[in-house]
Amino acid sequence: MSDFCVAKFGGTSVANSDAMLNCMRIVTANPKTKLVVLSASAGVTNLLVKLANGVADEAEREETISKICAIQNQILDYLGHPEAISGEIKNHIDQIRILAREAVYETNDVLVDRIVCNGELMSTKLFTEVMKKNGYDAVWFDVRKVMRTDNNFGKAAPIIEVLRIQAQKELSDLVQNHIVITQGFIGSNAEGQTTTLGRGGSDYSAALLGEALNFGEVEIWTDVPGIYTTDPRIVSTAHAIPEISFAEAAEMATFGAKILHPATVQPAMRANIPVFVGSSKEPRAGGTWIRPDTDSKPLFRAVAIRKNQILLTLKTARMVGACGFLSTAFGIFAKHGLSVDLVTTSEQSIAVTLDNTGTKSNGQSILSEALLADLRQIASVKIEEDLSLIALIGNHMSRTPGSESKVFSAIFDIPIRLICYGASSHNTCFLVHSKDGEEAVRRLHVHLLD
Repeated sequence: MSDFCVAKFGGTSVANSDAMLNCMRIVTANPKTKLVVLSASAGVTNLLVKLANGVADEAEREETISKICAIQNQILDYLGHPEAISGEIKNHIDQIRILAREAVYETNDVLVDRIVCNGELMSTKLFTEVMKKNGYDAVWFDVRKVMRTDNNFGKAAPIIEVLRIQAQKELSDLVQNHIVITQGFIGSNAEGQTTTLGRGGSDYSAALLGEALNFGEVEIWTDVPGIYTTDPRIVSTAHAIPEISFAEAAEMATFGAKILHPATVQPAMRANIPVFVGSSKEPRAGGTWIRPDTDSKPLFRAVAIRKNQILLTLKTARMVGACGFLSTAFGIFAKHGLSVDLVTTSEQSIAVTLDNTGTKSNGQSILSEALLADLRQIASVKIEEDLSLIALIGNHMSRTPGSESKVFSAIFDIPIRLICYGASSHNTCFLVHSKDGEEAVRRLHVHLLD
């Protein structure tokens, strides 16, 4: 393993020229940083998704494109509008305009990925020029040459071994002699078509590239100084966690801590790579280290909330004393590319939760008619929406007497729709109505973490 570092910067960190200059200072302050992974500039992806879903009114479509142009032009103003990069950005805008017209008549996940990838392509090209303008040896690299994925457009899965081979071939020598600037979130399939890893996939991209190149460290730079005990917008006394284990971070990311994409920890765990999370706005404010293990193992570490959850209850008398029903049901979810979170069962029914926060790049609901039709072939289906998943993260929770009484005494008068406990000693999860979600988080934090 080398001592090189891959640094990822989110959309707010590359929102404009001033933000990009902050990123440049962070990158160049650490001589180990050899690979930089960027998101699209803040706001751009949402505008591209809007166009990709079809904007019929031409004036509205042009207004949306103008907003994208304005973000790029502010950075070009700083650069002085050099002909080469200005021409490249114009080509991207022209491509967006053509594809946005196509989306009016018919859109699909392939087209969405072709449109939204332009955000990362533009931000990385502009940042490379910012680096060069300030005298640094930066090289732009198209990550689609190495980030090989499957064909699940909108939420593609990386093919790890091909990624490793391609990264070693295309990037190993390049990072020895340059600071390489590349894209998060996007990749390509075996046919060379552009794919995306799903919303928030830039963190995941950075960790995957760090693993593929045998780097010794991954840095995730965002707009807050580390991983907090909960969302500080909900609880004012929330505080940054100096150090956290891979297992705890994986639970937090999966169950709603927006600071990290849920899959980010997986490559780091496989390769045993420490991950640092800090603020590009306040790089000296410290942050959170995610490590294989930590000396500190508190019973309660953090509380996370994930809103916009769906509860599906499948009920059929055929479950009674029968074998294979769960296999059939989960086979249907797998067929439609859906990951189930919480599961509870009774003699005649199974209840599962699904995350409906827009896991595909187009942000559309995951409850397709095709999915529901398949499920109704095996059972009656009850759909409940407007729910929030609360996850309390910690250590040895299922092995510590009295831990659950502390949790539920804090929220004794809040109705709970579903509870999952025992599968992991690192979490207790439950489902509440959305109107009660933030109040549940506040009470748990006050009683267990303040």
